[in-house]
Formats: sequence, C-alpha cells, structure tokens
Amino acid sequence: MSDLSTATATGITDQPTRPRAALPALCLTQITSWGIVYYAFPVLNPQITTATGWSPATTTAAFSAALLVSALAGIRVGRILDAHGPRTVMTAGSVIGTASLVIIAMAPNLALFTVGWLLAGLAMASTFYQPAFAALTRWWAPNHIRALTTVTLAGGLASTVFAPLTAQLAGHFSWRHTYLILAAVLAAVTIPAHAFALRGPWPPAPPPVSTSVPATPGAITRSRPFLLLATALTLSAFAMYAVVVTLVPLLLNRGYTATQAAWALGLGGAGQTLGRTLYATLARRSSPTLRAAVLIGLGGVTTAAFALVPGPYALLAVLAVVAGTVRGNLTLLQATAITDRWGANRYGRLSGILAAPMTTASALAPFAGTALTVEGPRSFRTGIQ
Repeated sequence: MSDLSTATATGITDQPTRPRAALPALCLTQITSWGIVYYAFPVLNPQITTATGWSPATTTAAFSAALLVSALAGIRVGRILDAHGPRTVMTAGSVIGTASLVIIAMAPNLALFTVGWLLAGLAMASTFYQPAFAALTRWWAPNHIRALTTVTLAGGLASTVFAPLTAQLAGHFSWRHTYLILAAVLAAVTIPAHAFALRGPWPPAPPPVSTSVPATPGAITRSRPFLLLATALTLSAFAMYAVVVTLVPLLLNRGYTATQAAWALGLGGAGQTLGRTLYATLARRSSPTLRAAVLIGLGGVTTAAFALVPGPYALLAVLAVVAGTVRGNLTLLQATAITDRWGANRYGRLSGILAAPMTTASALAPFAGTALTVEGPRSFRTGIQ
C-alpha cells in the first residue's frame, strides 16, 4: 500500500514490538471511518430532510449530538487505550459504527434516527483520530510525529474520497440504501483491519519525562498549564470550525459565485494537507509553548482576516490556503501537545480529556456560526455594536 511506502520514505522504521501493518491499516481506516461516519452526512442531509419531512435543524442536531457523545466517551476510551491498547477498542468501534449506520438507515422516525447518531458518537470516540493517535504515540515513540503526520495526511483524503462517492450513490439509490451500502463498506474495511493489523503487543507506559511532571493524570489535568492549553485550543477550535461552516455563505453574500465559494472551501482543505507536511519541521525548530502560541495566534488572525478582507477573490483564495495550513498544523499540535509537555505516560486518558472540550466546541460551532451570520448583519442594521 502507498502509505506503507510513504512511511518508509519518511524514515519510520519497524520495531520488534510494533505491528508492521498498523500504520497502513490506520491510514486506510481513518479515511474510511471519517469518510463514512462523518462526511457522508452533510452530503445526504438534504435528501434526508426532503424524503422524511424532518427539518434540517433537527437532523443536524442529531449529528451534533453524536459529536458531543464522542467528546464525553473519549475520556473513558482513553483510559482503556492506556491499559489495553487500540485493537479491542477500535474493532469494537467499527462494529458499533456499522450498527449505528444501519439504525440510522432504517429509522422510521426522528427519535430512532437520533438514537442511531448517539451510537455513532461512541464509534467516533473509538475509531477517529484520538485512538489512532494513542496507538501511534506508544508504538512509534520517539518518531511518533512522522507517524502522526502520515495518518493525518491520509485522513485528510476522507472527504475527497467519500463525499463524491456518497453523492454518486445518492444519485442512484435512496438515502437509506446509500447508508446501508456505506455501512457494508465500513464493516468490510475497518473491522478486519483493526482486528488483524493492530495485534502487536502493547508496550508498557513510559515513565514521566521528568520528576517535575505531576505524578497522576488528575494532578496534570488540574494544573494551570493543562487548563490554559485546553482553554486556548477549545476557543481556537470553536472559532475556526465556525468559519469553515460559514465561509461559503460569507462569500455568496459578498457577490461571489457558488463555484468560487466552493473552490475557496476546497483550497482550505488543500492548505490543511500542506500544513501537516510542514509540522515536523516546525516541531524541530520551536518549543511546544512557542509553537502553540504562534499557531493559535495565526488562527485568530486568519479568522479576523475573512471578516475584514472583502477581496479580490485571488486574495481570499490565498487566505483560504493559509487558514487551512494553520488548521492542519493545529491538528498535529493537538496530537503532540500531551507528549511534548507531559510525556507519553497516560497519553490516551490525557488526550481524551484535552480533546473533549475541543470536540464539544466543534459540535456547537456550526449552530453558533450560523446564528452569528444571521444576527450579525441585523445588529449592524439596527445600530447595535
């Protein structure tokens, strides 16, 4: 597989306790899990609401509820990963994800549709980036940044692969049959990949990086550095996800065509890929604190720039790429934030706690961003600043 050759080319070599197939398998399952469980929904939602009569707000709320469940469940999943490794968690998550899509596809009413998405939230917590990051951090240390970069580069292809595929299926089948087909693909790809490629022995947790590190995860999560980092990353995620959701309406409101707006959004995705390729170099040349401050600051600058720069379109396109580059780096900043400061000891639990408010923010951002796009212009019209 191409991801295996990529890993070799970037210098990621096997260790005796490291399952050889883990990296290519996780590349494949991240593309498939994100593509089917996450990115298929925005493609199918218009068809869902048209066919069922359910409002877009209620179906989107069910999807957002899945993200909230994922945030809460991720903390418990992290503890299990620390103790037992990723194989059981991620295999079970694939089974749960398949079952959740079947429930969603067969739901006769909105209540059962929502139950399916709540179950999907458990699958997200068990199969998305967080458990994959925990596996790579433990198995690939001290070269985990290269492994993390490889998997996030692959994961970035999820929408590229599955959004068009979902649209093609939806053009020939109902949304229910499309979800059933996607559920079969999810089961066929991810269940055996997680069950057989992640069978390597789970290395013991490494010792803390220094005697100055608090002895228990509880002490770390209550510490001022952890709380400040979690707050900064959460606020950054909220702002940047809100911008992603509202970028197309913003450009349409400024008189650009739907095609131009879609291209700007797509260029942001290309920027994310670019950003992830640059992170290893950035990590070598900066301290964790400086790196976090610069990237979060740039996230704020690019967010403000979208509001303040009306054009021309070429400048907005460049801005979309830069903003995407920052987002791509922030994904890896989150993945490495724990090990950079507190080592890989209890990585799963600590990263789950760190990610919980960020995932919650990403779930709430679409609603908040949409509300601001409505209330903002109204406030200016009535003179409210």
